[in-house]
Amino acid sequence: MNINRLNHLLKLYKLSKKDLLANLNQYRKKALSESEVFGNQIKISVLKKVDELFKKGLGYYIDPKDIKESKEESIFFRKDKFNAELSFGAKQIVTHFEEEKIGFSALSKLADFKNERTLPFFTIKNNPKKVAEEIRKQVYPGFNKDRKAFLKSIITKLADNNVLVFEFIETWNKKEKANINGFYLSPNVIVLKRQKSYRRETFTLIHELGHYLLNVEEIDEKIGDDYSAYESLDKIEKWCNDFAYYFLIGEMDNIISNIEKASAKNDYHHELIKDISEQTNLSEYALYTRLRINDKITYNDYQSVKTEFENKYRENEEKLRKEREKEKQEGRKSQARAAKPILSPLYVNTVQSAFIVGIIGESEFCRRLNVKPENIDKYLK
Repeated sequence: MNINRLNHLLKLYKLSKKDLLANLNQYRKKALSESEVFGNQIKISVLKKVDELFKKGLGYYIDPKDIKESKEESIFFRKDKFNAELSFGAKQIVTHFEEEKIGFSALSKLADFKNERTLPFFTIKNNPKKVAEEIRKQVYPGFNKDRKAFLKSIITKLADNNVLVFEFIETWNKKEKANINGFYLSPNVIVLKRQKSYRRETFTLIHELGHYLLNVEEIDEKIGDDYSAYESLDKIEKWCNDFAYYFLIGEMDNIISNIEKASAKNDYHHELIKDISEQTNLSEYALYTRLRINDKITYNDYQSVKTEFENKYRENEEKLRKEREKEKQEGRKSQARAAKPILSPLYVNTVQSAFIVGIIGESEFCRRLNVKPENIDKYLK
């Protein structure tokens, strides 16, 4: 075993030897010792346990060639602090998509795809509202009440502008949870976590687009839906949040900006806010947060409305939990299909071209697009 390669991974993940041992021994009755993991001779069974964490393949650890630290390899070598205290699961996800980014870049070059930037660069000195108005002209797809379709159409518009969006879906039984909602990797990759709410996921996407426009890499756990969370954000995060709001609200911001102060007397504008939400795919909660930012609702009234939304959310979650429990007790299987991540047309077209010209084979094509060999023809039309 090439111990230097394991040490490289520890440096990448910012883990000590004790951290790795603690992770490996988490569910073991007999704990592994340091010599069993970091010695010159390591059992295959132990190496497999190590690779369950890093997912590099066993060949990685026995390759005699040492790896030099490189900023191109990972955001963790390019940046020290992030907008989240990253869990191990989050680091796994980020590392996976760094590898996907590098692989995609190589495929693009081999397939002679040119992915030059078409959207301008901005700084936080630029007014986020004016930037949103400008970028909407190139990226806003036209409104769709179907929230998933709306999200997909924005991803397609971004693909037209050579911005690659990946989505990942975290299963309920995953041991290492990723405490992130989205992140931006330079030069042109945005990664989203599938959310229960497509409105929230769409807001996260546009927030990360803000990072792309600023060309400031970030890994985000909280996007600042809540007023207190928003107030605690730094200047860059606030700019990205403001940009996302203005991008999605469009001209209807005139109503929000000029609205009478929300209070019990006017029922907190519930009907109006609901109507705006349905016409923009911004959540009602996000709209009330914007009212609070604009001082169009008092802090106490905002907290009351927020509590109301939280109670409704908990009630809906409890209702769904009971329905699942009932299905289980009655022996009924859920009719829901296994969820598949949304694929960017930019990614699909590049993989298709690479396959057609012989750069990748059938198995690689199927792996990248998550398709069965018998269904290949559907993806080559």
